[in-house]
Amino acid sequence: MGLVKRIGNEITFAKAAIRTLKKLTAIKENPEATFSDKIEELARSKPNNIAIYFEDRKITYRDLNAQANRYARWAISQGIGRGNVIALMMENRPEYLVAWLGIIKAGATAALINTNLTKGPLAHCLNISNANHLILGAELAENYSTAADQLDRPMTVWSEGGMVQGANDLNAALTQHSDDALPADTRKNVTLDDDALFIYTSGTTGNPKAARIPHIRLLSMMGAFAAGTNATEKDRMYVVLPLYHSAGGVCAVGTTLTVGGSVIIRQKFSATNFWDDAVKYKATLFQYIGELCRYLLNTPPHPKERKHKLRMVVGNGLRPEIWPAFQKRFKIPHILEFYGATEGNVALMNFDGTPGAIGRIPGWAKKKFNVEIVKFDIENEKPVRGPDGFCIRAEAGEAGEALGRISDDPDQPTGRFDGYAKKEETEKKILRDVFEKGDAWFRSGDLLRQDKRGYFYFVDRIGDTFRWKGENVATSEVAEAISVFPGVKEANVYGVHVPGADGRAGMASIVAENGSLDLHRFREQMLKELPDYAVPVFLRLQPEMEVTGTFKHRKVELVKEGFDPSVINEPIYFNCPAQKKYVLVDQHLYGEICAGNFRL
Repeated sequence: MGLVKRIGNEITFAKAAIRTLKKLTAIKENPEATFSDKIEELARSKPNNIAIYFEDRKITYRDLNAQANRYARWAISQGIGRGNVIALMMENRPEYLVAWLGIIKAGATAALINTNLTKGPLAHCLNISNANHLILGAELAENYSTAADQLDRPMTVWSEGGMVQGANDLNAALTQHSDDALPADTRKNVTLDDDALFIYTSGTTGNPKAARIPHIRLLSMMGAFAAGTNATEKDRMYVVLPLYHSAGGVCAVGTTLTVGGSVIIRQKFSATNFWDDAVKYKATLFQYIGELCRYLLNTPPHPKERKHKLRMVVGNGLRPEIWPAFQKRFKIPHILEFYGATEGNVALMNFDGTPGAIGRIPGWAKKKFNVEIVKFDIENEKPVRGPDGFCIRAEAGEAGEALGRISDDPDQPTGRFDGYAKKEETEKKILRDVFEKGDAWFRSGDLLRQDKRGYFYFVDRIGDTFRWKGENVATSEVAEAISVFPGVKEANVYGVHVPGADGRAGMASIVAENGSLDLHRFREQMLKELPDYAVPVFLRLQPEMEVTGTFKHRKVELVKEGFDPSVINEPIYFNCPAQKKYVLVDQHLYGEICAGNFRL
């Protein structure tokens, strides 16, 4: 990197970091001001600014606040207030934001339910919310019906957007309440430490957990993104991510709704309609998940893909191998990649846009942030401790688990960890006596590395990285190598058990153009790009990739199915050490592999 560019990056980072730290400090200095107060203030000072664009609808701040007042009065009429919870399950539309804003205006907590859930997982989320009332989008009535008989307690269901058998008509109930300003004492006992939202973890390795989002955390997440993007009331954030998750429903909407700008809500992501929407609504910001960027790159050229007004895109998971191509093809001026978890206290931002990095903490800012990377034992899945019993900091460039010191120190504004609705779940994420007796750190569950200049890079999710031939294989690095091979649209890498073999063998599920790959060239390319131990032992060609509601690849079921052709309908290939090529796995070959007849 040239000296001029390096100096420019330092200036960009310093300005954005200082702006963000000031915003976070200011939030703590005003303990009475919640997000509800912020919207009420904007409804007074900028009443005609458009808060929400949705299809052909426009909702001003005056209207947003007034509609939320109805919800708040309705909630209060049901005996709901501080300490109570209302569950909310609805697809993306303005009423979603209106509903949870109204709930927190009443001083209560909104539990945001994943719209993809059914049966046991849905019942679990409703049960642990402790909510007695559910606001249900009529479009999700069938989902709810699959879980209703598994609830620990009866719930009063209120349908929105249509009639649902057995449910109360929420729209009719709302008309009975005024949209006038709420009395000044409505939230008199509510503090920044009270819970505003419950947001659920994905539950990819077990049942979801309800992460607590107190008002202070809600404002801090929103404020950090508003400051990081330097958002103003002229900005319009395009939101295609689900509103039940923190990325779309808090970070994205909060970026502009805290400064008088707009959010453009789409019910679901559509690669085909993306650029039409971006141009139609004059979006200036877009919140991404890395896979969305890949989907857009895989689409044919669009006449409007470079005619937009986007000045910045912000998100996480943008893979290094597609970063430059995405930015160049779509003429994106700036990419703000970040790292964080809904409930976590490890927060990083790549303010200067260095490709591949998820954030940076230079030496001068070290004391303001609470992040450390410690050496990690992959096989036993726990941090390494030295002879003194304390953890050992990783060297520059060495992968280790990212930890965040838990602290309420105002000089470290990201140090707070509020945990989950269940206290026992909270304790599982805390690592104690890390560097000194009595300290406590949040376990991110992710392997990161940091270079000498302070840039952080994502390596893998703990549990995804596996051991093979005595070496650690990072699935994300293998996926990057696979993804740049011609014809590969998506790749999902994981480790599978092979009877009699130590560790786990690498397997890649691949979505390929036209459903096929040149396996000879693929193998040659992998041997060039990867160490021998990291080259996938097995390949599985799938017509499409299974993803979660937040576009993360599903791995649990793939790992369970392994490479057994009797349970998998798609073609599976084995990197045969004898023939030195990928060969199709049939039941006979599967038996040979499991019998240990190949030296792997």
